[in-house]
Amino acid sequence: MPAKFAILVLTLFSLGACAQAPAVKVAATKAAADPAKTVRPSALTGQVLYQFLLAEIASQRGDRKLAAEAYADLAHKTKDIRVARRAAELAIYANDMVRAVDMARLWTVLEPKSAKARQLLISSLVSLDRLAETKPQLEALLTMGDQSVGEAFLQLHGLLARSKNKPAVLSLVKELAAAYPSVPEAHMAVAQGEIAVGQNDRALVELDAALRLSPGLENAALLKGQVLSSQGDDRPMTYWKTFLTEHPEASRVRLLYARGLTKASRFEEARSEFGTLIKNAPNSAELHLTVGLLAMQMNDLDGAEQQLSQALALGYPDRGLIHMYLGQVAETRQRYDLALDWYRKVTAGQHVLQARLKVALVLAKQKKVDEAMASLEQFETSGEVDKNKVAQTKAQILREAGRYRQAIDVLNQTLAKTPDVGELLYDRAMIEEKVDQLAEMEADLRHVIELQPDSAHAYNALGYTLVDRTDRVEEGIALLEKALKLSPDDPFILDSMGWAHYKAGRLADAVDWLRRAYSGRANPEIAAHLGEVLWQKGAKDEAKRVWQAAVKADPDNDLLHKTLSRFGQ
Repeated sequence: MPAKFAILVLTLFSLGACAQAPAVKVAATKAAADPAKTVRPSALTGQVLYQFLLAEIASQRGDRKLAAEAYADLAHKTKDIRVARRAAELAIYANDMVRAVDMARLWTVLEPKSAKARQLLISSLVSLDRLAETKPQLEALLTMGDQSVGEAFLQLHGLLARSKNKPAVLSLVKELAAAYPSVPEAHMAVAQGEIAVGQNDRALVELDAALRLSPGLENAALLKGQVLSSQGDDRPMTYWKTFLTEHPEASRVRLLYARGLTKASRFEEARSEFGTLIKNAPNSAELHLTVGLLAMQMNDLDGAEQQLSQALALGYPDRGLIHMYLGQVAETRQRYDLALDWYRKVTAGQHVLQARLKVALVLAKQKKVDEAMASLEQFETSGEVDKNKVAQTKAQILREAGRYRQAIDVLNQTLAKTPDVGELLYDRAMIEEKVDQLAEMEADLRHVIELQPDSAHAYNALGYTLVDRTDRVEEGIALLEKALKLSPDDPFILDSMGWAHYKAGRLADAVDWLRRAYSGRANPEIAAHLGEVLWQKGAKDEAKRVWQAAVKADPDNDLLHKTLSRFGQ
């Protein structure tokens, strides 16, 4: 006998035993055909068995509509709780919400103390926009003994969220909450309804009422922070800081506060808050990972390695991700052999391709270019996107090794198969500029702009090249203006615009643009440009200071060395 049907037969016997057991009296409802009668399970007959088999086979074959119809008929005939529950669930799966209401209502009649039955009935009614009918069901849910009234109020938002009539939902919740003025969660439920209709000020009043009743109620504090965020990013942070002073055990609030500090680049404060969280939950692999990533962002490589290793030891489920981060830490330290060891540990999962690309890039940093290329040749990829990533990495390795023609050949081969990949066209254009193929570069960048009209980098690259390598300066400036509209604060585009004004002989404007660029990012190439313009403008001491700082930060930058050499520095 097949396993599925063996299970089916066992289930039938179980239902039969239930159907033939003495009936238990249950409370009648308006939905019952005769409120004076007791609902009794019927006997398991051949017809019932046949319908049960029909329903289950239909379900297994994916015919949800037929399964829902058959189970609904069975539920009415058998008055069995399990059949009614399955009938209600199948009606939901079949998107037959009218039948779902019918079956869920029967389920509540058969099992009046089932919160699940009532919740399903409420959600089904809401989906049909029969909101008024939910009130008695919600009132019953609030008084059920297996959960507190507060817990029941916390469920209201989820049950009613699908209703499009938000004002009606708010009115209904207010009516329900009016009977429970001393329950903080009732005030929270009203606040959620007010947020949904945009009444944030009234929501804050309700949340403050909830917090007066229960000063340490984290759910209310979290929701209050959410409302305050609409008034500015600093408002929830200020509130949560005060809340944590009074309620230091509020871990969920502390977690959001710590994340907010990270988002605001207040890294030291964030690390302190995460440290407190780890102290309270030392075995949380997720927290150790978060603190490890924060340490990486702060360039605290020792702290990052320690926290990431701890996350690994505590069994963080995505081990490949941890291996990747530990590889990055080792790579930043220029401990390339160790980085390779970490990357090579990633042998399965979603990070395998990224790990293989990193292995090749690290080998290239060790001047093992041919070995790096061979490792990519040996790696089998499936899918156009992955093949393109491998081609990009090959081209990057060859370009950084100064093997420009080979890099172009790699991209040519890939673009012959997939000619409209903007990233590959852009990479080829950058290499074409290196070998003075400016016409080909311009054609590729204009193709990128056609494919990706919002590509600020393509406008910037083309505009800068026209300014720097041709006499089409004003045309280049027009392209750079488009780039700035798309990305107004990008330091590299600001640098290009400054250099364009320098080429056009407008030194004062050039200095303004380049200062903005350099304050946004102290990049050595921006420093080279700024120093040159300052020198030509007569501010030679300032130019020297800018150049010296850049050389100290990046002593191997080619453009910087060429610029210094031209000016005898």
